[in-house]
Amino acid sequence: MLLHWLPLFAAMLCLAIGGFAAAGPGPRATPGKAPQAATAQPRAGEWQSLFDGKSLQGWRETPFSGRGKVRVEDGTIILGAGALTGITWAGSFPRSNYEVRLEAARVDGTDFFAGITFPVKEAYCSWINGGWGGRVVGLSSLDERDASENETMIERNFAKGRWYALRLRVTDDRIQAWIDDEQIIDVALEGREISLRPGQIDLSAPFGIASYSTVGALRKIEYRVLAQDKTDKKGE
Repeated sequence: MLLHWLPLFAAMLCLAIGGFAAAGPGPRATPGKAPQAATAQPRAGEWQSLFDGKSLQGWRETPFSGRGKVRVEDGTIILGAGALTGITWAGSFPRSNYEVRLEAARVDGTDFFAGITFPVKEAYCSWINGGWGGRVVGLSSLDERDASENETMIERNFAKGRWYALRLRVTDDRIQAWIDDEQIIDVALEGREISLRPGQIDLSAPFGIASYSTVGALRKIEYRVLAQDKTDKKGE
């Protein structure tokens, strides 16, 4: 009787093994961890953190000559005093239609504590806060004129140890910037030459933050891609 069922049992076993092989292997789970889903791309308009509050993950120290020491303490990035000291984002970064926001403070020194270098389509520019003796704010450079020479220049007092909220918006046709919700820069880009001031600041590209002969502090660094205008103009 047993010999009578052996051929049928063998055929069924072969079919089961063949079906399993055709299905292919399933996802390999790490012991003790659930399988992870694919990382979703951030949606336009959603703020994305660039600083975890604990480390320089995602950043590299900008290789300026004569730079000071960069460290993280108490949820803050400290840019030590040096000729130029800074950090540069090592990941991908948008070239237009984005916003950046962060908080920055001058801990010590008398020059810029937050020089933000950023892309403007195929070019780069820097937003200087507290340069040229500690008070100048503006863009370097527009039409080869730096922040102390073009129409974006304003003078502002920056108190040591005080946190300032900085926000930068770059679109295809404008650069805009705010300090503590006060708009201080609004420049149309048509017909303008955008560039970096000659020197080592180009090491901050594509996106970086630097201080000059000053101890600067940074926290709450975020960016977002701007949502495209989806207004239906056919009915206008």
